[in-house]
Amino acid sequence: MQQVAAPAGLDPFLEQRPRLLALAYRMLGMTGEAEEAVQDAWLRWQGAERAVIADPAAWLVTVTTRLCLDRLRQADTARRRYVGPWLPEPWLESVPAPAAGTAPDRRLNRAADLSVAFLLMLERLSAPERAALVLRDAFDADYAAIAEALGRTEAACRQILHRARARLQEAGPSRQPASSAEHQRLLGAFLAAARSGDPARLMRLLAEDARCLTDGGGKVRAALNPIVRRDKVARFVAGVMRHLPDGLRFRPITANGQPGLAILLGGEAWGLLSLEVADGRIQTVYMLRNPDKLAGIMPGPVTSGGGDPSWRQRVAKPPAQPKGRTDEPETESRRSAPNPLQGPDHA
Repeated sequence: MQQVAAPAGLDPFLEQRPRLLALAYRMLGMTGEAEEAVQDAWLRWQGAERAVIADPAAWLVTVTTRLCLDRLRQADTARRRYVGPWLPEPWLESVPAPAAGTAPDRRLNRAADLSVAFLLMLERLSAPERAALVLRDAFDADYAAIAEALGRTEAACRQILHRARARLQEAGPSRQPASSAEHQRLLGAFLAAARSGDPARLMRLLAEDARCLTDGGGKVRAALNPIVRRDKVARFVAGVMRHLPDGLRFRPITANGQPGLAILLGGEAWGLLSLEVADGRIQTVYMLRNPDKLAGIMPGPVTSGGGDPSWRQRVAKPPAQPKGRTDEPETESRRSAPNPLQGPDHA
């Protein structure tokens, strides 16, 4: 939203809007729904008796949280009926800056809690658990503010937050997140290995228990089930690369605060490739193909955040042909290889 001159009563909303949008996105995992929730909060703000609102920022956070809770409850059935794995709609804005005085480890967490991996972990929580965790860990809200937003006592909110953290711990051990430079390095190496079509080369980059999640939303062809284990992920990715349409371009992009690759076909977004990287290995490959979630990816250049500025050129450059080789036709075995997206587990 363009920052323009506005009536004095609207200023608190304009000041808080980036924070409210980040809150709503963490709650909902969908940028479009987050924007609608914030718009609804603005309508409530317009109709509120502002003279009795002592803290406009806290009031707006409470209203936005409650609107998101309503949307989460309404979305529960739709999420359970979703065709194939569900991935969040990408967050393509910059990561909101942490408040002054935030400890260095908390600054890293601010970026991590926008990651696809963390948003998928939040899907394991109930709506109140998700709200309590986001408000406390991402926005440093005190228990009084959380209680006001959830309509519970502070003691109840402490229990809700305790359960939320316990459920996340049950999801698996915490891993050491990669730096942006390491993330970029592995993403570039993954693309080069995938382009080579060599599963063994891909396996060297993947964790033993690596997964691949593809989200087509029932609108385009994609794997209906997660691909699990390093060897299966490597074969699947190599197979997919053999069947990509001609003319695809890979463009580095920053999505959810991390390096990713926008996959473009003509003037439209065909997909978004991103990775969960930790402990020096690729833990999860995310392939977003649902066209409804790709609308925000534009064909123009997008600057990748941080890291080596030459990385974008290296990734976008087509792979060089091996020495002594020309562009020969595909072999019969290559042409007849089955499309992995058409198998019985993935069609």
